[in-house]
Amino acid sequence: MFPKGFLAIVLHAHLPYVRHPEHEDFLEEDWLYEAINETYLPLIDVFNKLVQESIPFRITLSLSPTLISMLQDSLLQDRYVRHLDRLIELAEREKHRTQSQPEFHRLASFYHSRFLRNREMFVHQYGKDLVRAFLELHQSGCVELITCGATHGYLPLMESYPSVARAQLKIGLDRFEKAFGFRPGGVWLPECGFHPEQESLLSEAGIRYTFVDSHGILFGSPRPRYGVFAPCYTPSGLAVFGRDIETSRSVWSSKEGYPGASVYREFYRDIGFDLDYEYIRPYLNGDGTRVATGIKYYRITGNSETKEPYQREPALSRAAEHAGNFMFNREKQIEHLYRVMGRPPIVVSPYDAELFGHWWFEGPEWLDYLFRKIAYDQKTFQLITPGEYLQQFRKNQVLMPSNSSWGWKGYNEVWLNGSNDWIYRHLHKMSERMIGLATEFTRSSSNDLIRRTLNQMARELLLAQSSDWAFILKTGTFVEYARRRLREHIGRFQNLYEQVQVRRINESYLSHLESVDNIFSDINYQVYAA
Repeated sequence: MFPKGFLAIVLHAHLPYVRHPEHEDFLEEDWLYEAINETYLPLIDVFNKLVQESIPFRITLSLSPTLISMLQDSLLQDRYVRHLDRLIELAEREKHRTQSQPEFHRLASFYHSRFLRNREMFVHQYGKDLVRAFLELHQSGCVELITCGATHGYLPLMESYPSVARAQLKIGLDRFEKAFGFRPGGVWLPECGFHPEQESLLSEAGIRYTFVDSHGILFGSPRPRYGVFAPCYTPSGLAVFGRDIETSRSVWSSKEGYPGASVYREFYRDIGFDLDYEYIRPYLNGDGTRVATGIKYYRITGNSETKEPYQREPALSRAAEHAGNFMFNREKQIEHLYRVMGRPPIVVSPYDAELFGHWWFEGPEWLDYLFRKIAYDQKTFQLITPGEYLQQFRKNQVLMPSNSSWGWKGYNEVWLNGSNDWIYRHLHKMSERMIGLATEFTRSSSNDLIRRTLNQMARELLLAQSSDWAFILKTGTFVEYARRRLREHIGRFQNLYEQVQVRRINESYLSHLESVDNIFSDINYQVYAA
């Protein structure tokens, strides 16, 4: 029986490029280790079990080029194993410390087993290469892999420099293809940022589809006949899917959504802050700063100041209930839309992948329960990927989406406001100079030092363009690190630019930058040529 509609769940996995070989321990590198521990490995585990048990499911996973590069970096791979070994040791100590506290002892044993499982998967099953794990899932036919711009640069604010936006797309797609051996059919627009002038760049890059926030479609021209429940084609043939507000609220919101339930694990209580400093000191960052370890013993417990111990079984039971509620709501939503539209709707539900497991600890299990329930407990709708939907439904309305983003107010404000607007005069000047030099050296320079320098300038520009720095400055977390990174990339670019101008390259300085900011090893600066 043909379904009345479809659900497309899209997870966007991204982290800024953080790699500091000059330090033995670096706090912000933990962003990657935490994501591997709490999100990527648990999701891979869930998806693998579904595949092994022949549970029919479909999900779209966007992997950013910066994340792909970090996952394939041998230095970071080894450091993650070292990080994990420390956690295994800490969890072992916690098992002994909590022997007289049964509710905490059970949790310490749970974390110890979980960390050992993660080590087994990472080291022995995948040889430290999670890109291989994602490729195997893609080859299973259940996971559709896509990517985004090279360093998650915010494209709408590059409208004055089309060749710079084009470079973000091309370099990102090239990096994905190098890792996975194929070109993705879709891209995730960083921060869902869309500007009508970039539509032709996406089509030119061979992209079949992308996503925008709800109002990008709803305020498009002409008005969408089916709202966000069918894709639209732009004049150049790019398919654009709009985010469904209702499903987003159910999972994103800590107040209205599922993650705020009192039985779920509390993110903000961690033994790295709770326990005696001398006891926990060997497992903290190199400088002794208290940090989260990932071992958390408490549940959310509503608004109570006194948190109650986390219990795994009730939390998983609630995750199953929430999965059933989500499925039921989609059935009713899709039945209504099918009657109104006269064609099967598609409900597109995009989320940051790190929400599942890192922020919402039970998120991977929620997905597991949801996929199983959809497969066996209803017949109203099916899971689908955007690429599959376009193969089945080739006729769609032609529409130009409006300038839009997700985030506060939905129109660029998170990435352009009083806290971060100073960034763009530097990025614009760097863009002008990069275009100028790439155009000047249109043909590959016979001078190897000049070629290497121009390639490194391109890397510094790309790293400075990461939307993460503007986001961090706006939200007020890790502000000093974001400012430092911006100053470093801007300064390095300027230094190299001045050396090219006088044709006097400091090779030792260049080699140092090539070893530190080593992303996109086969980059070609000529992509910036006007």
